[in-house]
Amino acid sequence: MRDTIIKIFDVLIWVIGAITAIGGIIAGIVVLAQGEVVGLGFIIGGILYAVIIMALFFIQIGIYYHTKRTAEAVEKLAGR
Repeated sequence: MRDTIIKIFDVLIWVIGAITAIGGIIAGIVVLAQGEVVGLGFIIGGILYAVIIMALFFIQIGIYYHTKRTAEAVEKLAGR
């Protein structure tokens, strides 16, 4: 059950990251269409924001998997 929740969370992170990046790109294009150069900042900032947020979530998932592996290894050593 826990693995299913983590896998769903993994997919959800990708979806939210993609939506965030696309939103930043669209906002940048809208601002660029109005003649403002700041739109490039929106595009770059939106993509960087999406990458950083996704990285933070993936670090949390990595901690879960490494803790799980460590617990399994300790149980295996304790069983000897």
